[in-house]
Amino acid sequence: MDIISTNAGPILEAIGTTLLMVVLAGIGSVFLGILITIARISPIPVLRGAAFLYVQFFINVPLLALLLLAVFALPNAGIIMPLLPTAIIVLIVYEAAYVAEAVRSGVNTVPKGQIEATRALGMNLWQSLRLVVVPQSLRSVVQPVGNVMIALAMNTALAAVVGVVELSSRANKINLTYAQPIEIFTGAGLVYMAIAVIIGLAAGQIERKVAILR
Repeated sequence: MDIISTNAGPILEAIGTTLLMVVLAGIGSVFLGILITIARISPIPVLRGAAFLYVQFFINVPLLALLLLAVFALPNAGIIMPLLPTAIIVLIVYEAAYVAEAVRSGVNTVPKGQIEATRALGMNLWQSLRLVVVPQSLRSVVQPVGNVMIALAMNTALAAVVGVVELSSRANKINLTYAQPIEIFTGAGLVYMAIAVIIGLAAGQIERKVAILR
């Protein structure tokens, strides 16, 4: 308890940084993932191919490698950003690939009859996707997307490797001072667990509210 009370300010700041990363990267990855899904199911071969390559690249490249590349290689190309925004952007483009796969699986749950009905009503492709396909897909994949968000929350810890002072980084700094790894890292682990539980409960609540009765 002495360790927590003595370092309460830095610990709360680090938790705030972690939560900020989770929220911003979560929102960004969902929006980008939906766009990628639309590209993957579009009738335009170039868009489908680009979206497929995007997903395959990011689900097969380690997040840590992407973080290191963004922080240490991009400045050499003249692209310089603060560490925290850089880490958030990398998390967005990385997790968006997993969101896209989850949403694409939801597209398969939309009855073909409904898609044919949109054509009979004179809707174009964009209207069909925006009004029928994507909304129903999202309603059917709330829990899978929630699982992606939980993974995102855990992945924020990797930002410590590139210098972002979030929860795991702060826990390591405190441990270097007090040399009590069991207490310090157990506490940090409990915070991550609490974040995961909150996301899981929120996803379950949303899923119940938007469930499609067939």
